[in-house]
Amino acid sequence: MAHDDTPPDPAAFRMPDPAVVSRTMADVAERGQRIVADFLRRQSGDTPGRPEGPDPAHIGAAFMEMTARLMANPARLMQAQLGFWQDYLTLWQNTARRMWGEEVPPVIAEDSKDRRFKDEAWRENEVFDFIRQSYLLSARYFTNVAHAADDLDPKTAQKVDFYTRQFVDAMSPSNFLMTNPEVLRKTAESGGENLLRGLQNLLSDLERGKGKLRIRMTDESKFRIGENIAVTPGKVVYQNDLMQLVQYTPTTEKVLKRPLLIIPPWINKFYILDLRPKNSFVRWAVAQGHTVFVVSWVNPDERLAQKSFEDYMLEGPYAALDAIEKATGEKGVNVIGYCLGGTLLASTLAHMAVKRDTRIRSATFFTTMVDFAEAGELSVFIDEEQLKSLEERMQKRGYLEGREMATTFNMLRANDLIWSFVVQNYLLGQEPFPFDLLYWNDDSTRMPAAMHSFYLRRMYQQNDLVKPGTITLAGVPLDLGKIRTPAYILATREDHIAPWTSAYRATQIYQGPVRFVLAASGHIAGVVNPPDSGKYSHWTGEEMPPRPEDWFGNATELAGSWWPDWQRWITAQDKAQVPARQPGDGALPVLEDAPGSYVKVMATD
Repeated sequence: MAHDDTPPDPAAFRMPDPAVVSRTMADVAERGQRIVADFLRRQSGDTPGRPEGPDPAHIGAAFMEMTARLMANPARLMQAQLGFWQDYLTLWQNTARRMWGEEVPPVIAEDSKDRRFKDEAWRENEVFDFIRQSYLLSARYFTNVAHAADDLDPKTAQKVDFYTRQFVDAMSPSNFLMTNPEVLRKTAESGGENLLRGLQNLLSDLERGKGKLRIRMTDESKFRIGENIAVTPGKVVYQNDLMQLVQYTPTTEKVLKRPLLIIPPWINKFYILDLRPKNSFVRWAVAQGHTVFVVSWVNPDERLAQKSFEDYMLEGPYAALDAIEKATGEKGVNVIGYCLGGTLLASTLAHMAVKRDTRIRSATFFTTMVDFAEAGELSVFIDEEQLKSLEERMQKRGYLEGREMATTFNMLRANDLIWSFVVQNYLLGQEPFPFDLLYWNDDSTRMPAAMHSFYLRRMYQQNDLVKPGTITLAGVPLDLGKIRTPAYILATREDHIAPWTSAYRATQIYQGPVRFVLAASGHIAGVVNPPDSGKYSHWTGEEMPPRPEDWFGNATELAGSWWPDWQRWITAQDKAQVPARQPGDGALPVLEDAPGSYVKVMATD
């Protein structure tokens, strides 16, 4: 490859405007002082208690154990180091050959889905190509070493693997000014104005977090709940301390006789199923002839600290079924539970089985776990030390702060949900793009202390829900094996929160007829996938062997959304129709317009 030795054109580089720099630095000093003072005031105002240690996640202990195991087998570590240095030497040689004009193959390439190195300079420029491949080799080495320790406890090995990847992701050259060609180019072109804007963005995010960094992922000013998101017409027809029940306005002359109740998770807000008209599952279900009711959970504060998982069952599904009967006159209802809402639905069905309550005629589970034996990467955050630390923090306020939960979920996809915004907002100095899904993602919710402690300990840590009679709710010992309700179980193939192989375990527990469907993509995109989008395939299979891998080996892949498959399944349960029902026509009066007031309460930690 020939090289042009002509010096760069000075006109291509702009000097920063001294006036802009001066104004920015003055603003930084003033705002920075205010942020630090506010942060220190909040810290000193915390309720006294045992201070949290420097390593609340006990990461150090896990890595110490890994190191001890590695030292017991030095040959394997030496082998990994030799392989790394051989690859590194080859990279040096290839880079030298490239500088002499030769074409050489890469020593290592990033995953095709890795968007950090999409700029062509990472491959076309020899220096940045060397930096990129050097990082990828180092990342592979660290990962291999983390996996090389023998006889580690599975949970310790999982923690080591997770935090090794967090470290590797943080150290990517794309995250730093001097090793990111796109940022360097922008800096040269703008005279450093991108870095000044980035500094302003950083200060704004620190102000939003009251001294803690709260990265802005989208332009929040462009969204209003009930105005341009969560806009499907309907009315709130019932409410209690924990939820509002929204009944949606029909768009067909006739509707299915059985109403449809949707129980979303209360870790996030329900409008993920009603973001915009074109991707709203709620609007689509209404158009298919369902009388749709949705539970809109409250965003709890310290007044609801003692609300338990049992309370969520009694004031959630049970209260909603009673209200739906008053609104429509129907006892039989189709019910959907999403994620934690699905776990609550399964618990309710087990409770109803003992009480001989048959009002739930079909149950649909979106990305739901009831067997937590292999609960995915969230298990990294759930050991005894971390649970005790979490419970102490919750007891101070009566709830888990919404931002803590959001940060945990963002760490599961750190490159997409943390580091990409660090680059865009702080290094490139760009304003976040208005994106409804990221607005929803940032609209965090709190967790009542009593409920959340029970959920994490009894389900995630101890996996008691699948042990017959171990969990008792409202005086009834639960046994999921007594559930005979027809069930439609949807899992998503790339789910980091509810791994599809764990969701599949329910097919071996429920005793009624079960249909299992696997959608492509992840926990959100795999579910919110309208037919008109033409995205993502799904897999179906009639047989339910014990091993999920065997199911997948015999499954049939079908193009497009799973929504029509679910509609065929749900209508096959009962095709009877009645004239469309308007909210307020029954025994329940209209309280307010959809989406209601509960969903608009923000978690301002």
